[in-house]
Amino acid sequence: MTDATGTSPNSLGAGLHALRAKWGWVVALGLFLMLCGVVAIGSMVAATVISVWVVGIMMIAAGAGEVIHGFAVKSWGKSLLWVLLGLLYGLAGVFAIMNPLLAASVFTLLLAFGLIASGIVRIFLAFHLKEGTPWGWVIFSGLITLFLGVMILAQWPAASLWVLGMFLGIDMLFAGSSWLAMGLALRRRT
Repeated sequence: MTDATGTSPNSLGAGLHALRAKWGWVVALGLFLMLCGVVAIGSMVAATVISVWVVGIMMIAAGAGEVIHGFAVKSWGKSLLWVLLGLLYGLAGVFAIMNPLLAASVFTLLLAFGLIASGIVRIFLAFHLKEGTPWGWVIFSGLITLFLGVMILAQWPAASLWVLGMFLGIDMLFAGSSWLAMGLALRRRT
């Protein structure tokens, strides 16, 4: 079944058609996210603390979900393990909220190790790509990721104050610019 636009009501085309009428809201969302990104980059320590609080709240919620799941499990041994895991997860979330700078230090250290490992794996995989594939770009990407991880690790724990906030700000700038571009593209198609 199709509507007046010649598309199914549940298709991507129908969704885009409906979104075109709201292009202004999409542009506003993009501008708002970009503004939030600028504010986060301008106050990276506050953005780091807020991002750790958000992670802490999510950990508490996930821990509560695991405790609830633990009580729903029929086996007593497995139930106890799920409840303990949920309690530990929730406790870690409370710790992150109560001491966000120490939690940011731990998160930043894990981020540095994750970036280093990811960079090494990308470089290794690039040498196993077939000829004709963009293996050079994969090596370049791996080197940048590795370099970023080493830079963060070299400045740890001082980097813990600003790294997470900077990453959050940059992410919001890119997300906002994407929404802005989509809203302007929708406007041109109306």
